Amino acid sequence: MIIDWKPDKGSKVPLFRQIVTHFEEEIKAGHYKAGTRLPSQRALSEQLEVNRSTIGMAMDELKALELIETRGKGGTKIMAARADIGSFDWGHYVEESVYYPNRKIIQRINALDFDGDIIRLSSGAAMPESVKITKLNDLIKEAASIKTLDYTEPKGLLSLRKALCTYLKDIGIHVKPEEILIVSGALQAIQLIALGLLQRGSTALIEKPSYLYSLNTLKSLDMRRRGIACDTEGIMPEALYKARPRKHHSVLYTIPNYQNPTGRVMSLSRREKTLKVCEELNIPILEDDVYRELWFDAPPPPTLKSMETKGQVLYIGSVSKHLSPGLRIGWIVGPEAVIERLSDIKMQVDYGASTLSQIVTEKWLTSPYRQEAMTQIRKSLKRRRDITLKALEMYMADLGTWEKPMGGFYIWVTLHKMYSEEQLFNDAIDAGVLIYPGHVYGNEGTCTLRISYSSESEMRLMEGVRLLSEVIRSLD
Repeated sequence: MIIDWKPDKGSKVPLFRQIVTHFEEEIKAGHYKAGTRLPSQRALSEQLEVNRSTIGMAMDELKALELIETRGKGGTKIMAARADIGSFDWGHYVEESVYYPNRKIIQRINALDFDGDIIRLSSGAAMPESVKITKLNDLIKEAASIKTLDYTEPKGLLSLRKALCTYLKDIGIHVKPEEILIVSGALQAIQLIALGLLQRGSTALIEKPSYLYSLNTLKSLDMRRRGIACDTEGIMPEALYKARPRKHHSVLYTIPNYQNPTGRVMSLSRREKTLKVCEELNIPILEDDVYRELWFDAPPPPTLKSMETKGQVLYIGSVSKHLSPGLRIGWIVGPEAVIERLSDIKMQVDYGASTLSQIVTEKWLTSPYRQEAMTQIRKSLKRRRDITLKALEMYMADLGTWEKPMGGFYIWVTLHKMYSEEQLFNDAIDAGVLIYPGHVYGNEGTCTLRISYSSESEMRLMEGVRLLSEVIRSLD
């Protein structure tokens, strides 16, 4: 091991302390690899041009910091760098905490999602041009002109909830402001419902495949996930009879419109049947409807919430998919007693969603040009879909099959052959393309992947599919 560094003998910092600091920084940075054998103290003293007693003092402190270890004739070696090294040992706190970390693959996708050089066929974010189409900058400037920016009511800004009542009425949901809770995005809505309404050991019945499989939120709260069989029309309601647990509470979570990851829409007849079965089995429903506005040729069927009669459906909406994900604004609609409970939990979690973001969202919902802007967004998104479908036909027609989505962001591709999805994922990254492999969403038995067309330009969508096809062919 050659150390291309020497302590500064003109510094006021003691030589042994400089040596300790150098080794500590290099080991934690990964430049000095775990398991590497250090030179003898005599050799180190010669390389660093200090006496052996100085080396001895430095080595003793590095051992105390658990950065190096000496094992008999094996000599002194560098130990694996630990995130908990320092004045206090946080390691076992991290390991034994309540919340599970994201799966490694999700962590990697989240990190690469901000790499401008990679083509993101993975992103679930609104189109970049949505900012211009919705005049978001103008909305923010208007919102920022208010005199005060204080906390809002526990359920959220009253004027926003009133605006939502009008907005929801247009899709057949008739509610009062007291029956709406403003949340920091749809993901928080799911978390609050799990925290506030479900017991440990409860089971979430979810479409298979489903976005909820990619999250560890329920697992962290000791809750189970059980897949429900689906076809091109959505959930197969008969499967609920067998899937429902007998000894614990359960809840059905569904994305009926432009489902994540398949892009499918639950048919009207399936909605009616699903409601009927859930009423019979006394199963509450979480309707995640964040993609509803993103239809292309015709609006989707009525919401489950608008069709129910017993207050059994909690409805989740958001502006993240068409206005801006960075606003972090969504809502839950449900019976007033339920909303009271969830609002109390939210106040304990973060004391309310961003006031500024709520004001921006209210201005968006009441803006005179919103419908015109949504028409433009749908046209742009549909054009992206068509480009992606064209690319799939050009480059992957012999590799797999897919359905034509009628809205939303996603195309669900099923490959003809079984490949290692992990290798496909990693090889695609090496080629400059980021995707979501199907197993992340609980898919089994076939090799699948989710392609998103929302965030990249038309040229990059074409190139991304082309590169992906080359990666798949290289696996044969």
